[in-house]
Amino acid sequence: MSTAAKDSAGSAARGSKSTKDFKKPTPAALKGAIQLGIGYAVGNLSSKPDRDVLMQDFSVVESVYLPSEGSTLTPAHHYPDFRLKTYAPLAFRYFRELFGIKPDDYLYSMCNEPLIELSNPGASSSWFYLTSDDEFIIKTVQHKEAEFLQKLLPGYYMNLNQNPRTLLPKFYGLYYINCGGVNVRVVVMNNVLPCALKMNYKYDLKGSTYKRRANRKERLKSSPTFKDLDFQEMHEGLHFDAETYNALMKTLQRDCRVLESFKIMDYSLLLGVHVLDKKVGSRGGRGDSRRGQKVLYSTALESIQGNAKDPEPVVDDDTMGGIPAKHKDEKLLIFLGIIDILQSYRFIKKVEHSWKALVYDGDTVSVHRPNFYADRFLNFMGTTVFKKINALRGTSSKRKRGSLYAAKSASQEVLSPLRPGEEKRTQSMDHLDGKGFSSSNQPDLVPKSSNLAHVSFDLDCPRDEEPIFSSQSDTELDVYL
Repeated sequence: MSTAAKDSAGSAARGSKSTKDFKKPTPAALKGAIQLGIGYAVGNLSSKPDRDVLMQDFSVVESVYLPSEGSTLTPAHHYPDFRLKTYAPLAFRYFRELFGIKPDDYLYSMCNEPLIELSNPGASSSWFYLTSDDEFIIKTVQHKEAEFLQKLLPGYYMNLNQNPRTLLPKFYGLYYINCGGVNVRVVVMNNVLPCALKMNYKYDLKGSTYKRRANRKERLKSSPTFKDLDFQEMHEGLHFDAETYNALMKTLQRDCRVLESFKIMDYSLLLGVHVLDKKVGSRGGRGDSRRGQKVLYSTALESIQGNAKDPEPVVDDDTMGGIPAKHKDEKLLIFLGIIDILQSYRFIKKVEHSWKALVYDGDTVSVHRPNFYADRFLNFMGTTVFKKINALRGTSSKRKRGSLYAAKSASQEVLSPLRPGEEKRTQSMDHLDGKGFSSSNQPDLVPKSSNLAHVSFDLDCPRDEEPIFSSQSDTELDVYL
């Protein structure tokens, strides 16, 4: 046999072996392997006794090989052979217990039905999966992000012990799966936007203005995710009663300081808006059979209300734990959470900010040092996105906590009269479909928001007293009973 023939035969043999051993799994097979791997890891934990979490538990990585024919330790399955690594299993078990997640419920959510694949509106290449009961999100992360999360766990543990009510992501597990030559690392988190209620508007907000518009491809989707400049162009803010506004901003301030202490930046606020006045198609197709999220402190309303000593908020089936708000004469439910917190201000991010700052206004770009990023983020949320409905003096501020109509009993809407010749920009959300906002004739940069120092959140205001707020311009108040 000639040398060329031998080489050809050898290549064919290697090719057939490669095809046999490293055949790329189908998306369905990969999702199945993820579910089976998580199920095996959680079931294996049942044999380990409960004990306090130790420092060394945060760095533990357990590895097991699951062949399709099964073994003495692993079950047989119809997916390609794969290897599973479980990061800090005892630490994540503690986090799940802290949020009231029972092992059987966790297994049922993960493994009962196939995962639902979601679209990714961001710039990352991550894949997102949703459990069929609408409870958990499974997100693929890069190696550096998984590594950073594991280093973050001791501080995350300390923060959750001090304050389980937070808008930060709630991490329930971190896993690595090698299936058919494909490596994926996945993290299990809480679902911020329940599918049982249709989100009429969704936003990914960073507080920056450089290129912060949804692109044309995103706008063509049935449920697009808009960005900072879109929000400013489409409406003038979401109004809350004073108590809810202060609780929301206090939670955001506390969470941002935690992120700043870990040198984390480039995170976003994922914001979903459900319009209660929408009568047609107000309820989504999925999740109708299971109303209300089961995980403790997982809803938006639970995340911002007081501390662990406060009574549990009333979360009924219709509100799904959303925060009541208003836009003009429309009643809204707001769902929100801070996402993408696994971006640290490493060397590569410093370089990215430096070269962007040479070309553009450095204060408007997304990547920035953590302390500046946190201040800009809070300023944008507290002055542009979220606004307070000021109450008249002498009006009682005591409201039923967690009630859908908390803003109805003693609230008022601030109406700013337009100056002569000034065009009214605020639109009713009924007419905001995003189609009329083209980026072709508008600049990418908008004037900066006012300094945060001019805004008082009155975080330490006594609960029984209504804070008095001052404004630089005269406003006309109408009381809505």
